[in-house]
Amino acid sequence: MTVHHLRRSLLRCGVGALVLAWLPMPSLAQAAQPTDADARAERIVQKMPPEALHGLVQSYFMGGTAKQPPGSIGAAGYVPALPAYGIPAQQQNDAGVGPNNYPVGFDARGWPTGVRGNAGDATPLPSTLALAATWNPRLAETGGRMIADEARAQGINVLLAGGINLSREPRNGRTFEYFGEDPLLAGTMDGAEIRGIQSRHVVSTIKHFALNAQETNRLAISSDIGERAMRESDLLAFELAIEQGHPGAVMCGYNKVNGIYDCSNAHLLNDVLKRDWHYPGWVMTDWGGDHGVTDALAGVDQVSGEDFTGDDNGKGNFGAPLMRAIADHTIPVSRLQDMARRILRSMLANGLFDAPPPKPVDFEADAKVSQDAEEQALVLLKNDAAQLPLDAHVQRIAVIGGHADVGVLSGGGSAQVWPVHGPAIKPVHPDLHDSASPWIVYDPSSPLRALQQRFRKARIDYVDGDDPARATALAKSADVVIVFATQWEAEGIDLPNLSLPGHQDALITAVAAANPHTVVVLESGTAVRMPWLPNVAAVLEAWYPGARGGEAIADVLSGRVNPSGRLPITFPRDERQLPRPVIAGGASVDYDVEGAAVGYKWFDRQKLEPLFPFGYGLSYTRFVYSDLKVSTGPRVTVSFVVRNMGSRAGMDTPQVYVDMPTADGEAPRRLAGFDKVDLKPGEQAVVSATIDPRLFAVFDVAANRWRIDAGRYTVEVGHSSRDLALRGTTGTKAASIAP
Repeated sequence: MTVHHLRRSLLRCGVGALVLAWLPMPSLAQAAQPTDADARAERIVQKMPPEALHGLVQSYFMGGTAKQPPGSIGAAGYVPALPAYGIPAQQQNDAGVGPNNYPVGFDARGWPTGVRGNAGDATPLPSTLALAATWNPRLAETGGRMIADEARAQGINVLLAGGINLSREPRNGRTFEYFGEDPLLAGTMDGAEIRGIQSRHVVSTIKHFALNAQETNRLAISSDIGERAMRESDLLAFELAIEQGHPGAVMCGYNKVNGIYDCSNAHLLNDVLKRDWHYPGWVMTDWGGDHGVTDALAGVDQVSGEDFTGDDNGKGNFGAPLMRAIADHTIPVSRLQDMARRILRSMLANGLFDAPPPKPVDFEADAKVSQDAEEQALVLLKNDAAQLPLDAHVQRIAVIGGHADVGVLSGGGSAQVWPVHGPAIKPVHPDLHDSASPWIVYDPSSPLRALQQRFRKARIDYVDGDDPARATALAKSADVVIVFATQWEAEGIDLPNLSLPGHQDALITAVAAANPHTVVVLESGTAVRMPWLPNVAAVLEAWYPGARGGEAIADVLSGRVNPSGRLPITFPRDERQLPRPVIAGGASVDYDVEGAAVGYKWFDRQKLEPLFPFGYGLSYTRFVYSDLKVSTGPRVTVSFVVRNMGSRAGMDTPQVYVDMPTADGEAPRRLAGFDKVDLKPGEQAVVSATIDPRLFAVFDVAANRWRIDAGRYTVEVGHSSRDLALRGTTGTKAASIAP
C-alpha cells in the first residue's frame, strides 16, 4: 500500500519504504532476463571440465566437529573454493533470525561451546513468526541486513534463511520459523527479509519447498493436495516471495508431495519452479534430503551435506554415482553444466565473487534492530478496563514465572541462535532422539530487570512459579501481577497440543483468582489455548522475543511503546477447530481437507469462531477508517483514510480483503493488501493499494494459468479478518494470467 500524509510521519516510521511491497512486482520471467551474472557464469562454466563442475554440486556438513579442513570455517555446508577458476568457497549456515553456532563440545561449566567459538555467537532477532506479527516488511528487510552483516563477519556467505511454509498445522514444531498462514503476508515479509540479506553480498535460500508443514514423520510423510489448492496457497507464498526477494537458492524439503519426495519431485522443481516461474537460481536439498542420483534430473542442483546420505569419500548420491551417471550418459553433461551455471549465477548476482571485506559488527546497534522488531511484534490480545499500560505510580508489582528474572525464551533446532555474551541460564538438551538435536536456550534479556528500570519507585518482587502457594501469596500482596508463561518449540518434534506445558494453566488460574489485575505475557512459538482468559485482565503475546526482548516487553507494559503487532496466525479455541484435531502420524496427511483455505480461511469457510482471529491486535489508542474508494479495471486500486482518534501516538495495520465467489469453491475472503501507518493523536493518512490480480483469481489446472472470472467482487477494509469496517465493490473482466 501507499501512504499519503505529513512527511514528518513518513520519516518517523519509514512507511514510505513499504510502498513497493504493494505495487505489482516484476514477474519472474522478467527478472530472469539475461544479466551480467548470467554471462559471467556461462563464461566460467565453458572453461570447466566435468570434474571441476562436479566440485560445485555437493556440500559437506562441517558444523558438527571442532576440527576443520583448510578453508572451512565450521558451517552447515562447505563447498571448497576452486581457485583455478576464481570461484570462492561456499560457507552455508542456518540463519532464520541469526547465524547458528552449532555446539560441538562443552566448557568447564558443562555449557555447550560452538563450532566457531565465541566468535560464532550472534544477535538473535525475534522469531520469524514474530517478524510476521509486525506486518512491516521494512523491519524484515532491516533484520535481514543485520543477520547478513553478522554472518559475513564470521565468514558465512550463504544463509539457509527464508522459511515460508504456511502454518497449516499450528502444532508444527517449526511454526516459529515461518511467516504465518497467509500467502500474501508470508510472501511479502519473506521477500523483504531475503532482499535485506542479499543486499549484503550474501546468498539467501527460501525453504522448504514445498508443503513441509509438520515435523511428525517429517522424513517420509506425504503431503497430499490437489494442484489448484497447492497453487493458491503454499506455492503462491513461495511465488510471491521469490518475485519480491529473488533468493539465490531454493531448498527442497524432506517430505513428499503427493507421494513423491520434494527433492525428487520433477513437477515441483522443473515444471513449477524452473519452467512456470522461470527461476534462475539453484535448488539445494535439505541436509540428507536427497534420494538418488536421478534427483539431478528432477531439478536438484546441489546436494547439501553429501556426507549425510553417503560419506565424505564421495559415495553419496552426488559423489561418485553422479560422475558415473554422466560418464554413461544417464545424466547428460549439459545437465551438470546447468547445475553449475545456476550456482555460479546466484553467487555472482549477489556479489560473492566481488564482496568487499566485511565491516566490524556493532552489536549494540544490532541489538537495537532486534528490539525495534520485537516492539512492533508484540500483540496485545486482551486489555480489560485499560489494565495496560501499567499506572506510572504503581506501588507493588509481582512478576511470576518464565525465567523472567534472567531472560526470554528462544526456539530450538537449526534456527537456534547462540546469543552474544551467552545464554541467560545453562541450556537444556532434551533427549528427543532427533537429528535436529535442539537445545532450550534463554536469551539474556531480563523483563524483570527492565521493569525495575522503568518503575524505579515501585517494589517489584519475583518468584519462579514452581510453588503455586508462594505465587498466589505474592499475587495477593501486589497491585498488579505479571505472569510470564512459556511454550518451547523446536525442529524435529511437534507439540502434543496447544496448551501451555507443565502446570502453567493452573498457575495462571490460581494467580488470577488471587488478584484480578493479572497480566499474562506469552513467550510462544505458535497459538496457545487460554482456559484462564476470562479471568485475567490482559494478555500480551511476545513470541520468542530476541536479543532485547525483555526491554521491548517492559516498554509496552509501561506504555513507552504502543503495541502494534497483529496476529499472523489464527488462535483457535482448541484443537477441535483445526482441520485435523490430531496430527497425522502415518504415511500421509490429507491437505485436501482444507485445500487452499489455510488458517483464517478455514475458520471463515467452516463458520467457526476462533479465540483470536488472523490480523487481530489491540492498541492503547483507537483508529477509524473512512472514505473507501475502489476502482474498476484490470488493475484494481483501493484507497481509504485512517485516523487516530485516541490520545496516544501509535501504529495501525489496516488490512484489505477480497471476497471470493462461493461458486468457485473458495473460502469467503482473501487478504489482498495491508500497510503499517504511524499516526499522532488526531492525525490521519490516506492509504492506497494496487491489488495483485492473482488475488482475484483461481488456478485453472487444465490451462495451467490463473483465471479471473468476470463479475462483481466485494472489497473490504478492516482491523482484522473478522473486524471489517468498510465495504465496496469492483467489477472485473474475464482474464487469464501466466503462472
